[in-house]
Amino acid sequence: MTDPTPPLTDSTSPAADSPAPAAGSASPESVCEKAPTEAACSGSAGGCGLSALRRSSGPRPSVTVAEETEIPPTVVPSAPAGPWAPAASSAPEWLVAETVWWGGRLRSGVALRVAPDGRVRPVPAELAPDGDGTRRFPGTLLPGLVDAHVHSALVDLGTVRAGGIAEVWDLGGVPEKVAALAGRSRKPDAGLPRIRYAGPFLTAPGGYPSDRPWAPAGSWREICSEADADTAVSAAWSAGASLIKVTAHAGGPMPAPATLAALVTSARAAGLPVVMHAEGAGTVAAAHTAGADMLAHTPWTERIDDELLRACAQRMTWISTLDIHGWGDPDPASGIAVDNLRRFLEYGGSVRYGTDLGNGPLPPGVNIREIRLLLSAGLTPDGVLTAMTETDSSTISWIPGGLDLADLPDSLATARVVGPGVHPRVL
Repeated sequence: MTDPTPPLTDSTSPAADSPAPAAGSASPESVCEKAPTEAACSGSAGGCGLSALRRSSGPRPSVTVAEETEIPPTVVPSAPAGPWAPAASSAPEWLVAETVWWGGRLRSGVALRVAPDGRVRPVPAELAPDGDGTRRFPGTLLPGLVDAHVHSALVDLGTVRAGGIAEVWDLGGVPEKVAALAGRSRKPDAGLPRIRYAGPFLTAPGGYPSDRPWAPAGSWREICSEADADTAVSAAWSAGASLIKVTAHAGGPMPAPATLAALVTSARAAGLPVVMHAEGAGTVAAAHTAGADMLAHTPWTERIDDELLRACAQRMTWISTLDIHGWGDPDPASGIAVDNLRRFLEYGGSVRYGTDLGNGPLPPGVNIREIRLLLSAGLTPDGVLTAMTETDSSTISWIPGGLDLADLPDSLATARVVGPGVHPRVL
């Protein structure tokens, strides 16, 4: 792929995972030079003092629109995870809208029951009680919209949430900083999307992104051998990671095949999916052979042959990130990526909506260009919504004017995140 255009300034940096430059990077202490017990509790490993963080939410919305008023939420210090802090009562909350998109289709006559532990379940609307216990919305409610590829250190997450994104996956950052931000996102007044994160990039000594100026010290960790893999995965898990990010970048040093396989094995034993940055000839095959669960990007540097695509589609999910190729003015890499994704989907592959937010001039919040590219790759409107949501979501999004499947990008551009302060005036 050709070098990216400004605002990126790294003359060797590819588009994918190459956010606008931050402070200059410095070499972290390599895990290769430490005894396992020391490496697991220092440097870029994220420290041993951080307990595993549950995926949760609870921010108040920072958006004000004509149909909304802000009402301070009731905060319960020991409240369980959910889209907002529940009231002191153990009674569920009920939300009713003109339509609800849930379970893969748009329906009317459906309410959402929010249990005290934050779990959301669609039920027949007639079960919703009258009175203050039920909030009624014009338009459409749906599971919280998720961007499955962001770099939170390089974006304003408050703006991301204001733009309609309820949850994000941080796929590479300094563990301590991302963990602290994820902790803040659970507070009802934070105004942040819920954060799921991978911790540092796990890479070969001198490998991507350790040579990139946008990657701050501590955002990557060098893996020198199979023996290092378990230590690194354990450290990420201890720092609250619920994903593992591994890089296979053909433009520089790459982990050996046995090391990649050892990272996947260790992550699987810890119950953590592996997201692999695969860039350059042979890297998608390497990711598949190692057993990676996801690719951080739709492959764009080469056309993937049908046999490999078919094999990937059987057990792998790709994160889309199509708009990084031209940022609204598609370049040749965009055509390669869309073609690869189209054929991957035809073989039954699964895709998640993700933008690589922080990589150049991408719009915060819902990216209608990414949605249009997903549609051009063959996804149906319902398929795009499936790619943007979780089946077990505990966050809720709202389309005030109603979901228009015939004009999905512009319809989703109006999305708002439902929180305790969102009370429609027009019922």
